[in-house]
Amino acid sequence: MYAPTSTEPVHAWHAHWIWDAGEASPRNAWRCFRRSFTPATAPAGALLHITADTRYVLWVNGQQVGHGPARSFPAHQSFDTHEIGHLLRQGAANTVAVLVLHYGISTFSYLRGRGGLFAQIALPDATIGTDAGWRVTAHAGQDPRAERLSCQLGFTEYVDARRWPAEWVEPWFDDGDWAAATVIGPAGTPPWTSLVPRDIPLLDEHVTMPSRVVQLAFDRPAQWSTAIDVRNQFAPGSEDHANPVPLAGFVVTTLHLERPGMIRLTSPWMREMGLLRGAGLDGAWHDRDSLAPLGAGASLTLDAELAAGAHWLVLEVAGAEHGHGLRLDIDADTPFTVASPINGGESPFLTIGSFPMVTSDVVFPTPHDFETDRYRAARTIASAADLAAFDELVRPVPPSLTSPADLFGLASAPAERSFAPVPAEAQHVVMANESGFTIPVQPGRDTALVIDLGRECACYVAFELEAPAGVTVDALGFEYLAATRREDTVPLNNSFRYVTRGGWQRYESPTLRGLRYLQLTFRGLDDAGSPVRLIRVAPVESHYPVAEVGDFRCSDSRLDAIWRMSRQTVLACMEDTYVDCPAYEQTFWVGDAYSSSRFAAYLFGAEPLTERCLRLVPQSATQTHLLDSQVPSGWVQVLPNWTFFWAMACREHWFRTGHEHVARGLWPEVRKALDAFAEHLNGDGLLEIAAWNLLDWAPMDQPNSGVVTHQNLLMVMALDAAAELAAVADDPAGAATMRQRADTLRAAINRALWDDGERAYRDAIHAGGTPSDVFSVQTQLFALLSDTAPGERQALIESYLLDPPAAWVQIGSPWMSIFLYDALAELGHTGAAIADARRNFGMMLDHGATTCWEVFPSSNVVEKSGRLTRSHCHAWSAAPAAFFPARLLGVRPLAPGWTRVLVAPEPSGLAWASGSVPLPEVGRVDVEWRVDDGTKTITGSVRAPAGVEIEVRLPAGYEGKLAFEPVG
Repeated sequence: MYAPTSTEPVHAWHAHWIWDAGEASPRNAWRCFRRSFTPATAPAGALLHITADTRYVLWVNGQQVGHGPARSFPAHQSFDTHEIGHLLRQGAANTVAVLVLHYGISTFSYLRGRGGLFAQIALPDATIGTDAGWRVTAHAGQDPRAERLSCQLGFTEYVDARRWPAEWVEPWFDDGDWAAATVIGPAGTPPWTSLVPRDIPLLDEHVTMPSRVVQLAFDRPAQWSTAIDVRNQFAPGSEDHANPVPLAGFVVTTLHLERPGMIRLTSPWMREMGLLRGAGLDGAWHDRDSLAPLGAGASLTLDAELAAGAHWLVLEVAGAEHGHGLRLDIDADTPFTVASPINGGESPFLTIGSFPMVTSDVVFPTPHDFETDRYRAARTIASAADLAAFDELVRPVPPSLTSPADLFGLASAPAERSFAPVPAEAQHVVMANESGFTIPVQPGRDTALVIDLGRECACYVAFELEAPAGVTVDALGFEYLAATRREDTVPLNNSFRYVTRGGWQRYESPTLRGLRYLQLTFRGLDDAGSPVRLIRVAPVESHYPVAEVGDFRCSDSRLDAIWRMSRQTVLACMEDTYVDCPAYEQTFWVGDAYSSSRFAAYLFGAEPLTERCLRLVPQSATQTHLLDSQVPSGWVQVLPNWTFFWAMACREHWFRTGHEHVARGLWPEVRKALDAFAEHLNGDGLLEIAAWNLLDWAPMDQPNSGVVTHQNLLMVMALDAAAELAAVADDPAGAATMRQRADTLRAAINRALWDDGERAYRDAIHAGGTPSDVFSVQTQLFALLSDTAPGERQALIESYLLDPPAAWVQIGSPWMSIFLYDALAELGHTGAAIADARRNFGMMLDHGATTCWEVFPSSNVVEKSGRLTRSHCHAWSAAPAAFFPARLLGVRPLAPGWTRVLVAPEPSGLAWASGSVPLPEVGRVDVEWRVDDGTKTITGSVRAPAGVEIEVRLPAGYEGKLAFEPVG
């Protein structure tokens, strides 16, 4: 297992938390810190311990060392340790430089603390800690008004390189005009009450060269655009959490036209997001349905012929706003300005509201019953006198909540776009040479290049160019592009803006992004004065460090490609925790990690990462004793199934490693969580809870209150897993309690949730006692996996899995595939599972996928949007990564720690297969086999460490031998 480089206790800290003298937790703040020193002796073995709130980028003597820290709860703040001795010079000036990105808001992977840096340099003859001797200044080139990436993430960036020297990280840079750092307090200062050494290795960061330039286009963007953070505007204080906020109100501004003309108002994303309910223009109301869809349906537009002069624009916003914001792009055939309706407004906007409302839904508090006469009257505001009637509800929108541009809309949906063939010279930008490509110029247009990275990955976008000062480069990442189809990452604003300084320059974004395609749009070329030469695009890929120990090959090239696609999916979703996807969220969803860890075990091992994830989960008990469904997170919500999957993952991790101390450590936390859910058993002995009762992205009946069948079945599975943990942890009484609860719950499910007419388990019983009339494949599947269905019902469910009734809800996502395949294989139908994988995962390959999609095109998440899927890279979807080696190679554990291993190939129509499965401690299991269906023989070999006991089982009906060759 991984041992951290440093276990230095708190009492050894000489460092202090530092910041600048300004606001404690400013919004989207970049702060630069420096400390210079001269080692008197050889600095070999020097270590630098460092953490920050929220993120840091570290340089030593101008060389970038890494990013951090690992995500953590503030009360258990994680710190990193970097070896820096090889970068230091004895007897000469050395400089440590740190860029700290402080969000100032909570996200799905960060709980708002306050701005801070904590670092300690351990030299052979001295210790240098952060204190007032460090220098600090705001990054003058960064605009803190940049909009949110998404509700899950922090901010995109606007960086003007003319305003900030790239040399600030160098030892020779003069920081004499910087301020002395302000000391916050020593180690243990709240909110960082303890410092915990990083329990996983530092992430792997390496340059990845793209595969090709795929598009060249010339764009005319909208003339004016912005994005408004309506969530923080309508709900001051919501920066402290990431929960959805119910709001109902209006955003108001005035448009001033120099001459009569046509104007087009566009709100990108809003058709899919649902926040924008309508627009009023000079008192005339246009509801949502009358706003024309534009492009792929993600935008809403309003075209109007207007007279010269001032015009009032009223935008109605209502819904459960999570943090995506409101976007507005304006285009016209006449000059115009956008101005505040009130004198002295610092931004062009004010808001009215939020109006009093009633909300519903425990997860997404959607407003209703707010449409009073007064509310409706706001839609017709067309003058200052009309506005005065709402004085007590009027608030100016501060500039900090209004971005200088809507980067997503400008890049993904320009007012006009024309395509041109890609010149051969353009491909130089994806090659490791200095040739580069001079960006072509079309008068009155911006130039956009789309670069294909060749596969989806998580990376820090980086490029080099030679340019005059003042050229704007807008970057936008997305996931899917085909000849006639492009899917931008709605609602992820996967963008940033960089303004050039003069000469050769390199920019590397400090923000991790997931993408396959990168669009670079060069703006202002008409006025640049000299050409722009893009030298290279070379993103820095980042993921958990692994070796590709696991391997799989077979006689079916389609299955090979599916397995490789699954491997890349898991790798792209391994950061400092498993994350759901590298693009949209980068969030550690607890239930997703159950399958991700299973897949990673067969691909890479990665036991330290799995254990880190499992230990993070109970820390959310300070937010909810039922445990949160994503950690650490500012969105506090309970998804019960995710806690149940966590309990099952704890059992599986113990069985994988054989480490009894892990079981003993996790068992008390598992018990506390399941005890808390036991308090929600109703009079019928069934779990009945108001929570986010989700299992699959499909139109199952899974209400957020009442009795949900699959949830009860998963609780049975969690109780069974807990009983095993308790037994290993030497708690026989606890084990007996868990087994008794599981058996009692099984009986209650069979009494109340089986429907004799449909001969299946219904999906739910609604609050109030009304039985659901919905039946789903998913519910039957978990009745089987939980060993709840009695024998005669098992046979029925088996038939349903092989031939699902057409009227039932079908599986909506590849997430369900691992459970379906497990069940089919245990019933002796591995071939049916392989056929399903060849069909459904092969469909992704047919669309050019390099990673597995989050949902199927038939899912209720995307079926109305016309999109193929939501996320094109989702770790919960990579079922073949584990299923193919477990069943086709046949490698599965028979004892904790994989000390006994079963090798039981299930050929399923293949002529041969070979591959490797990593063992948790030492070595791997290598298997190769070949069948002759004419003679019904199988031959091959098995290699494994000599201490591993191998049990070989030949497929039914076959003769032959798989020879065991011990290693060592």
